[in-house]
Amino acid sequence: MNKSALIIGISGQDGAFLAQLLLAKGYSVWGTSRDAQGSQFHNLERLAIKQHVQLISMSPEDFRSVFVAFQKSMPDEVYFLAGQSSVGLSFDLPAETIQSFTIGALNILEACRMVDRPIRFYNAGSSECFGDTGGTPANENTAFSPRSPYAVAKASSHWLVNNYREAYSLYACTGILFNHESHLRPKRFVTQKIIAGAMCIAEGKQDKLELGRLDIARDWGWAPDYVEAMWLMLQQDKADDFVIATGDTHTLAEFVDCAFSHFNLRWQDYVVQNKAFFRPTDITVNRADAKKANDLLGWKASKKMCDVVSAMIENFHC
Repeated sequence: MNKSALIIGISGQDGAFLAQLLLAKGYSVWGTSRDAQGSQFHNLERLAIKQHVQLISMSPEDFRSVFVAFQKSMPDEVYFLAGQSSVGLSFDLPAETIQSFTIGALNILEACRMVDRPIRFYNAGSSECFGDTGGTPANENTAFSPRSPYAVAKASSHWLVNNYREAYSLYACTGILFNHESHLRPKRFVTQKIIAGAMCIAEGKQDKLELGRLDIARDWGWAPDYVEAMWLMLQQDKADDFVIATGDTHTLAEFVDCAFSHFNLRWQDYVVQNKAFFRPTDITVNRADAKKANDLLGWKASKKMCDVVSAMIENFHC
């Protein structure tokens, strides 16, 4: 019999790529959105898989709707990828951000505990939980020091998963994913803004690109690689948490340079810093140690930062 997977938050970047991966593996794929009837699911359409996915309405913060979704889909695997996903926006919507992750994770864990069938649960964690490690590569044993409402929420859901795994012997794990990008990123994300800006400037449609801090450094990977890591986590004999990253860190200025160099442009001639885009607090540098995932999952990133930039440009869609 084919496995059934429930992807909570299927309309986002990771949800769409994960659905594509699971369909290719022969899964019956169910996906949720707060309003499945009214949502557009543009990412599923762009990947040409919408017609192959069964869509249902569900709010992670509403336990009844979570439980009903479980009963409809009868999942073997559940992936929790929903929630307010912008770090910057979390400062403007702190309550919504925290509730979307913590109450959502709690309701899903309770449903996993109450449904009379073995379910493997993946929770989307974040490298933002580590805060600023001073340049030291973070691994699964690095202490959390969240510096945004988004990071606080992700840290809370992480510890909920660990608690339920220990208390109820659930197969539940968290993937602590560092930044991963693609052409499916919403335009509000700075990486997509950079790609769009470089393309428009190259085509003569735009004169300048306004950005915030350029000195921040991140580990940027390719999103399709990262959803494969999610799936691999649920195929292990024992549930565990994993850091997922390329292991290479670059500044945002270097990301910008890769994008503009693709069009033979010198970014310094077009990029203007605007303090309006600065966050109240920000992580200066994040670095990752993904050795555990490399060794135990057999996973390794296929693309590094400049490869990611090139792939985003090649697949860009207005």
